[in-house]
Amino acid sequence: MNVYEAINARRTIRDFADRPVDMSIIEKIIDAGLKAPTNDHMRSWEFVVVSRDKRTELLNTLPKTYSKVEVGEWLDTWSEDSVQRDMYLDGVPKQYTMLHNAGCLILPFYHEDEPLLEPKSLSSLNNFASIWCCIENILLAAAAEGIFGVTRIPMDNEIQHIQKVVGHPNDYVMPCYIALGYPAKDATRPVQKEVLARDRIRVDAW
Repeated sequence: MNVYEAINARRTIRDFADRPVDMSIIEKIIDAGLKAPTNDHMRSWEFVVVSRDKRTELLNTLPKTYSKVEVGEWLDTWSEDSVQRDMYLDGVPKQYTMLHNAGCLILPFYHEDEPLLEPKSLSSLNNFASIWCCIENILLAAAAEGIFGVTRIPMDNEIQHIQKVVGHPNDYVMPCYIALGYPAKDATRPVQKEVLARDRIRVDAW
């Protein structure tokens, strides 16, 4: 699969088959992540692969259920786009199960010397931006292996709990969970919002 095929194949999946991802494939996917560009050339990234046995403890601060009625009422306050609404209506109730049931759960970490939410300048976000290049490489490499998934940014109440369970150093930050796996036969595949490059390109000025 070439890079354009992998980009077109990549999809957000939250419903996984009961099938683990082999560690050799996980290493291959993370190795692709480590080829991403990084602001300081050091690739100060670390990864924790969470076993099924450890996930219940790791995820016990996440809400287990959201009803579609609750999600619909929340969406009514800010979204009228049908594609966007369908994605949230499917995704929000699965925030726990998609992480717990994934064939592979990866926690990526990057080194950070100053508080992420108190940047002194735009360049203070370089480390944060770089890890997301790494994460995108991981998602594309996974798609090339027939593996799909989803990312989830942790809420404030999860961050300290994650450090307690995983024991990562204070100067490393986890920007998201990466849940990957083989799609279940009945996996929902949200419709992507279609945007054409020619409609977003401007030359010389806005």
